[in-house]
Amino acid sequence: MSRFKTLLKNLGPGLLFASMAIGTSHLVLSTKAGAQYGWLMIIPIILANILKYPFFEFGIRYTNVTGLSLIEGYLRRGKGYLWLYAFITLVTTFTILAALYVVTAGLFINLFNVENLSIAAVALGLFALISGILIIGRYRFLENALKLVISILFTALLITTAMVVFKGSVTHVENFQRPEIFNEVGILFLISLVGWMPTAVEASSWISLWSLEKYKISGRPSLKEALQEFNSGYFTTAFLAIFFLIIGLMTLYGTNIELSGNAVVFADQVVQLFTTHIGQWAYIFIAVSAFATMFSTCMTAHDAISRVSIDIIRHLSTKAKELSGRKYYAAGVIVLALVNYIVVTVFSANMGFLVALATFVSFVLAPIVGYMNIKNVMSHDLPKEYRPKKGLQWLTYIGIIFLGLFALYYCWLVIR
Repeated sequence: MSRFKTLLKNLGPGLLFASMAIGTSHLVLSTKAGAQYGWLMIIPIILANILKYPFFEFGIRYTNVTGLSLIEGYLRRGKGYLWLYAFITLVTTFTILAALYVVTAGLFINLFNVENLSIAAVALGLFALISGILIIGRYRFLENALKLVISILFTALLITTAMVVFKGSVTHVENFQRPEIFNEVGILFLISLVGWMPTAVEASSWISLWSLEKYKISGRPSLKEALQEFNSGYFTTAFLAIFFLIIGLMTLYGTNIELSGNAVVFADQVVQLFTTHIGQWAYIFIAVSAFATMFSTCMTAHDAISRVSIDIIRHLSTKAKELSGRKYYAAGVIVLALVNYIVVTVFSANMGFLVALATFVSFVLAPIVGYMNIKNVMSHDLPKEYRPKKGLQWLTYIGIIFLGLFALYYCWLVIR
């Protein structure tokens, strides 16, 4: 019981990670993986969660032991590392957040039946609402709100999955054939799935900054306690990814129905595939759960990217050292909202392209970020007893090689 109380006290970074990860990679990509390719897609989902684990774990490990963010660690390895991470953040900032808001706006339009509103108009309202919540509530509000959201979501999804499995899979159309995986379309989908499963690798620095905020509130726990809290969030996201895959498989696989790239149409398809299989009575329950999932993901990602952007600027410029405190955080949140609103208006409701672009960039750059993270935790910043064990080091290098070769293979497909 005392161990459980300690876990609850330290709950924070792992919880925010789970909320941020259970978004597009799960609701969109895991569901689509099961719907189009069936059980086979459980292999890349499990592989991605295992091989990416060290990259995120190092964000907790480095910050807990040193009291520094991963970003400051990059600077200690050399300014080139920090400039490279700044470039990665710049590229992904204008794709990941916009994609999340587009999906959420689509779910909102579907849930409240407001087809007369455009994706851009709804996204603007979401940007304003979430920006206001973050500026007023900041980290403490995020943590407290998400404890409730994640608990409800996990319970709802567990019940839904059990009901879908109990009812059994849909009837396959005659002469159904699973789509080809190892062609350009299939490889692109795999890159989207693995690139954002459980989330983008560059989010390791987000966990690092959340940890620092948590430590300001309740003090720094031991490394063992911090890793236990993170693991609870990380493995929850892995289980939920499999739940979404099962739901997609049981309700759509074998029907030749493709999930749309249009945000509003996709939102309607997702909600309908649940209700058609379970019953119309579940419509509002499913729709609200899906919207809450994406809303919390938008909130955590918006908060994290704002913090990371400010931290990068602060460490890259000696004149920007004072960029800390409430007013600079508020400015970062607002600027990020405005920039991503412009991205949303340019790409309109073409969610498929936004998600593909965001996940492709994350996938290609993942090995580089993974290498930077292991350089941090194997440096003299950490005493030897706190550095990762040999097994975790080997898993990191295997993950870097796997993701690197996969990215090269896709590039070869594109240019040949």
